[in-house]
Amino acid sequence: MKVAALQMVSTKQLKTNLQRAEVLVAKAAKNGAQLAVLPENFAMFGSKEVFDLAAAENAGGELQAFLAGLAAQYKIVLVGGTIPLPAEDGRVYAASFVYGADGVCLGRYRKIHLFDADVGDAQGSYRESDSYAPGDEVVVIDSGLGRIGVGICYDLRFPELFRRMLELEADIIVLPSAFTRNTGWAHWLPLLRARAIENQCLVVAANQGGVHDAKRQTSGGSVVIDSWGRVLAEAGLGEACVVANYDQEEQRALRLRMPVAQHRRL
Repeated sequence: MKVAALQMVSTKQLKTNLQRAEVLVAKAAKNGAQLAVLPENFAMFGSKEVFDLAAAENAGGELQAFLAGLAAQYKIVLVGGTIPLPAEDGRVYAASFVYGADGVCLGRYRKIHLFDADVGDAQGSYRESDSYAPGDEVVVIDSGLGRIGVGICYDLRFPELFRRMLELEADIIVLPSAFTRNTGWAHWLPLLRARAIENQCLVVAANQGGVHDAKRQTSGGSVVIDSWGRVLAEAGLGEACVVANYDQEEQRALRLRMPVAQHRRL
């Protein structure tokens, strides 16, 4: 089976972002991918219009219809990056929808960990919790290609989340992201490899990768990593479609040879 991580350099222009997303999904399908992952904020990056988008998506909207249509048109299981949904307290959730190859929604995850940090770049301070509310549910989805555990960006730093996914019998971990340049170049790949190795799961991580405005730069490096921690395919900066083979039988065999999950004591 082939899987794809789709890397974008999204802007505040919704129409342009959707056009580029479709180009990348089409490219993944053309290269034989059965699963594709879009990055966090694929449709709108760095805009206060996120609240308007969230209101429109509350009962199904343009973005959900767009993602369902792409999945059905290209006959691909599609992890739709993130789109905003209204939260009860006036903020929004960052939600990742997963669609089957027939366009049917298989499930939804709302980002649990919010990025409130000072990282020393041009923006300096990030306070995601000012606008976003945290989700509270670990989500693993039966996709027909394997059980998919969904995390989003800053979630990557919290290994207990992914261990819970393993308890829920995840085979594949997907991670739509928009890592900052400073943090991504330092920590992105080591953390992704650790999550793959310790949980013996395939990891498909789709990042934003470029300059978005005068203050925002993301780190790129979208990647597919197997359950042994091997980097199967990796992007640099800029728009990219990263495709690699996923050997499900090899992963099952590894889990039998080295049954890490059964050896846990804490």
